Amino acid sequence: MVKLWRSPLAWTFAASLVLLLGVGGWLLTDPATSRSDALKTGGLAGGAIVALYALWLNDRRRRVEERRQDIERQRHELESQRAEQDRERVADERFAKAVELLGHAADQVRVGALHALAGLARSRPEYTQTVLDVLCSYLRRPFQHPRYESGVDRHDRDARRGTPEQEQELQVRLTAQRLIRELLPSAGQADGPGYDLDLTGAVVEYLDLSACKIGGLVLRYAALHSSTNLSGCRFTRRVYFTAAGIDAGRLIGNFRCRGAVFESHAWFSGTRFAELADFTETTFAGETTFKDAEFARDAVFKDVRATGSLDLHQTRFEGQTDLRFSALPESVSLYNTRVQSEKDVQLPAGWKLEKLRDGGVRIVAE
Repeated sequence: MVKLWRSPLAWTFAASLVLLLGVGGWLLTDPATSRSDALKTGGLAGGAIVALYALWLNDRRRRVEERRQDIERQRHELESQRAEQDRERVADERFAKAVELLGHAADQVRVGALHALAGLARSRPEYTQTVLDVLCSYLRRPFQHPRYESGVDRHDRDARRGTPEQEQELQVRLTAQRLIRELLPSAGQADGPGYDLDLTGAVVEYLDLSACKIGGLVLRYAALHSSTNLSGCRFTRRVYFTAAGIDAGRLIGNFRCRGAVFESHAWFSGTRFAELADFTETTFAGETTFKDAEFARDAVFKDVRATGSLDLHQTRFEGQTDLRFSALPESVSLYNTRVQSEKDVQLPAGWKLEKLRDGGVRIVAE
């Protein structure tokens, strides 16, 4: 217990009383000052001391309350950090467990692991790119199916069945493809993140990423079976299809890329399109190359805008060909760009067909 003589309140009242008596007594020495005026003035002087003490006390209480609130805030921040660390630890454990289950022998367990990874990415957006990397790495695992074999008629391809293990693995891979699409933002989200996909050498079937926003996409040496749909996609970084589908057993089916936007490089060099390739109304804003690409069937580039450089060096068009671009860059390479004379070929203004000595036909600029 604080001793009375140490109390600030006691000292305040003492100082107030001393000031009251001192000022009042001093004023009473003046004959012109009445006793009531002296007492009133002394009271005002003593009251000022009490008022100053009240102000000091109020300021002290305010500072104590601020310190209490600051301590409470720090405690709350520590609890939040501890809770966040617990959530991160649980998320890391979920991620590690799901990745481990991807190697399980049972296909339903692998499907569950894929969904667990996708759920983690939805609840913890900072994991999305990592989860997409894992899903892409799963699709890069070697995989064979009877309908992927070379020489299979395209009409009979989907009807061919593999072993039970192959069919089960196919369903797991189709699930991985679907989850990749679900985790990507829509192409219309201008402020949405652009996640990168690395599918180098991947084996995919019915790949559908339509209307998605993608950062960079790598499909080098990939096998794109049955059909691929990239219509309405927006690619914000470089895209590589280099040499996709040219090896034995890697046959690209229908390739739909209508109304897509390539904001950077678009590399299709050495790509083989075994079925329809439709790029209608697509925009190529960066360097674009189809060097050494082969279009075994119809190729449609109607109303395509190419504002960067365009390389059709030794490109081969074997089917019906529509190259009526709506916009072409100043730099276009047409060296030995060949088409079939018996097929319908539509060209933009300033291009024409030229017959060669070996009986072939190539496109040249006038």
